[in-house]
Amino acid sequence: MTLTISKFRRLLPVLPVLAVTVFTVACAPLTVPPKSEYPVGRARLVLPPGAWQDLGTSEEAIAGSGGRIALQTRDVGLRNAQGDWLAVLRVQTNRAGDLSGSPQGIGYCPTQQDVTVEDGAAGSPVRADCLRLKRWGSSSQWLDKNRPDLVEWLSTRQITLTQPYTYLSYRYVTEAGAWVKVDALVDQRLLRPATRNNEEFLVAGRPALQWGRDLAQAVRLSSGMVDGHLAIPPFPFPAPTSKP
Repeated sequence: MTLTISKFRRLLPVLPVLAVTVFTVACAPLTVPPKSEYPVGRARLVLPPGAWQDLGTSEEAIAGSGGRIALQTRDVGLRNAQGDWLAVLRVQTNRAGDLSGSPQGIGYCPTQQDVTVEDGAAGSPVRADCLRLKRWGSSSQWLDKNRPDLVEWLSTRQITLTQPYTYLSYRYVTEAGAWVKVDALVDQRLLRPATRNNEEFLVAGRPALQWGRDLAQAVRLSSGMVDGHLAIPPFPFPAPTSKP
């Protein structure tokens, strides 16, 4: 009996140490990096990894067949370690689930020379599912001619993207009450691989188009979620660390 009690007493000083150790491990902080998330209208914008910068919001109200539709736009930008702008996103959504009727001609999604256009709404006049991709959006003042409003906004913010960049636009509107519009200007190195021969050059545009389709799918999914979770897909290629 004496030996047993003696052994137990020798263990007593160790037990508190073990308990503290276990408690410390259980309370160790998780090392999962936080995601960049921002509210925009009725949606929750979730950005892929990167040094994103919030550029603020703006409000707008447009006329619908049943009244005014309140919209909010969230602007964000991606920069590299040197401070160069690699991407700018403008995401616009409706504030409420009721659109009060769709604006006239909302499904307008015309074809355009040298622009990849995919119309998932098949020309519907009351809904939109329109993806537009201009791989060389920075060429020949194309953006000035086709999106002067976007050029003016960039100018007021003194934002100059690294060239060449790709322009992408996606608009999704449904009679059920969804309104999402995304404009993206993206450094081509994030969307296009380096090419060494003609064969690689001919297929180099596929990752950009696939990224656009993934973005469109993310928008469609977000419209059916209670919190409007809109996860922007990661770019196909890592952010460059130097000028092209």
